[in-house]
Amino acid sequence: MKLTIAMIFTALSLLFSKPPAWTAEPELITLPQPRFDRGLPLMQAIQHRQSSRLFSKKNLPEQTMSDLLWAAYGINRPKSGKRTAPSAHDRQEIDLYVATANGLYLYQAKGHGLNQITAGDIRKLTSRQKFPGQAPLNLIYVVNFSRMKGVPRENALEAAAIATGAIVQNVYLYCASEGLAVVARGSLDRKKLAAVMGLGDDQHIILAQTVGYPAQ
Repeated sequence: MKLTIAMIFTALSLLFSKPPAWTAEPELITLPQPRFDRGLPLMQAIQHRQSSRLFSKKNLPEQTMSDLLWAAYGINRPKSGKRTAPSAHDRQEIDLYVATANGLYLYQAKGHGLNQITAGDIRKLTSRQKFPGQAPLNLIYVVNFSRMKGVPRENALEAAAIATGAIVQNVYLYCASEGLAVVARGSLDRKKLAAVMGLGDDQHIILAQTVGYPAQ
């Protein structure tokens, strides 16, 4: 069978008449509204803030996940879209990824939800240690340098580290308030993890943070 020019153009028009499935934006999984009427007073939360590496395998409830992510880096001023943690010139260059047994997600502050990146369980890849692979939740902090155009890479990395530190402390204080175990970690194979997460050249993993119930 000979292909005519008309047949080729028809095939191409059908092929590109709609975007391929892999270009579609992932559906937003909306989280419950965060609760603002609970928790310890600030000074008591600071008093109880600590790191722990002993975690239960028990999953976190969806409501707890919602409260945690909002406290970490949610929008607390809806009119301006500004967040619970600061960033230089409000660039909001940090992306917060969430690794659970059910997959890898990207937290979307606007809409307060999660976009699933992959259904694979990558928790054990977030650390060189064993315990994060069994804890229910690992947060991965990724800087997107494309939001920091014009800033020298060294200065951009310093600013991103400061912004990440603010988010990390929000998580620590929330966990102290709720009696959860938590630890921030910098020992991980960033290159391998970035490849599994599908990160681009403008993205860099700063650190990870494990959250869960304390081991009994």
